[in-house]
Amino acid sequence: MADILVTTRTIRPGTVIVASDLGVLPGDRADSFSYAADVIGQEARVALYPNRPIHFDHVGPPALVERNQIVSLRYVGAKLAISTEGRSLDRGGVGDRVRIMNLSSRATIFGYVQPDGTIKVSR
Repeated sequence: MADILVTTRTIRPGTVIVASDLGVLPGDRADSFSYAADVIGQEARVALYPNRPIHFDHVGPPALVERNQIVSLRYVGAKLAISTEGRSLDRGGVGDRVRIMNLSSRATIFGYVQPDGTIKVSR
């Protein structure tokens, strides 16, 4: 039997989790975290309540892009590279898929948040 990672207090969505927020309970669940190191520094995606398991989809990387933020868009093809600016319509962390409005064309497109905060647009 393994341990289940739980929170010691209510954590609101968007809060970065620190070590003092976590505790363990005996048990075994395949869809929940067991180790504090996997969760510390991550951001709560949903409200987390005390003594309830922290599921894999409840946390993620801290947001680098906020809603309505102006971001750099980058598309790189075989022989073509395009850079422009857009307005983020979603909030997201590294690797998250977000909707972006191209400021030039007003078209809504999708892209992935990169570690430097830019958005990579692909086909």
